[in-house]
Amino acid sequence: MIKQSFPIAKIHVPVKRAKTLDPDKVEAIAESILEQGQTTPIRLRADGDRFVLIEGLHRLEAMKALGEDMIEGYQVHAQLH
Repeated sequence: MIKQSFPIAKIHVPVKRAKTLDPDKVEAIAESILEQGQTTPIRLRADGDRFVLIEGLHRLEAMKALGEDMIEGYQVHAQLH
């Protein structure tokens, strides 16, 4: 997989996933990103002209809190069963 930069504004977080958000975890990750940069990319899949978050909710929210408009991630292809 190739790491890419994605515009945060085009990332959709499914409601079910958003309910798992832990503000304390977001704050800790934001502090880590300030010190070391984003070390772990998020995972997304394309959905028309936007992307759907698969993994990395807390990293995404931490980047938003830091005022970033881009985030590093991997685009994965949805597997249909």
